[in-house]
Amino acid sequence: MKKVIALLIALSCLTLQARDFKWSRVRMDGSRTGVTAPNAENTAQALGSVSRGCYKAPNGKTFRGGVTPAVAGALIAAQPRMAEVKQVIAYAPRPMLLGEPESELSNWFIDELMRAAAERSGKKVDVGITNFGGVRVDMPQGDVLLDDILSMFPFKNYLCYVELKGKEVRALLEQFAATRWQIVGGARCKVKDGKLVSAEIDGKPIDDKKTYGVATISFLLNGGDGIFVARNAVSLEEYHDTYIIDVMLPYVKRLTAEGKNVEYQKDGRIVIE
Repeated sequence: MKKVIALLIALSCLTLQARDFKWSRVRMDGSRTGVTAPNAENTAQALGSVSRGCYKAPNGKTFRGGVTPAVAGALIAAQPRMAEVKQVIAYAPRPMLLGEPESELSNWFIDELMRAAAERSGKKVDVGITNFGGVRVDMPQGDVLLDDILSMFPFKNYLCYVELKGKEVRALLEQFAATRWQIVGGARCKVKDGKLVSAEIDGKPIDDKKTYGVATISFLLNGGDGIFVARNAVSLEEYHDTYIIDVMLPYVKRLTAEGKNVEYQKDGRIVIE
């Protein structure tokens, strides 16, 4: 019996290896149903309704049978318990999509992280470094929900301030150039053929002997995503009472209180040829 099972497993593996799988990414834009992200007050308009095993989508399409009505019903039923995180807390006049080597969203994030680290440390922050994988969703256009920001920065990573010699900052940027570029603030860099061609901080080439203040997150201190920001650090401060969401959520609310929209810009800080 064991030999038969082993043979079946082997045949299954050969069959899977022989098949040609192709994958594609499709943005979930509600084009089939008209579904949009609901807030605390518009569940029916955003998600549609379910009655007698039939799901009626916001765009008028109906779905009978299968799993669609059951899934839609479960999603709709959960909305009252999610009302708190469905509060509208800001407004974005256009979407901000995450993109490499820089984007409006990544610049917005790292620049605020640098400001927060400078405020918390009481020291000058010259550079900001974090990872693209730490930002999980794009900024939507229109009403921004509490849920959007919580989903954008879901990880329990602390705000950190690190002092590094210029040669260590350069080494990190060279690593990014050779592998995958990450989110960088405070520096202007040019990369060509996987090599760091130039890197400036405050308009000047990086001085290998100078000590720079670096804002980052705890995940990247000792190997997260293969990045070791704290390696050979001159000094390190970890703020265990300040998660990334504790920086970004008050920032969003402050913008709204000041009558400002959530928006930002690319500035050519990173150029990859």
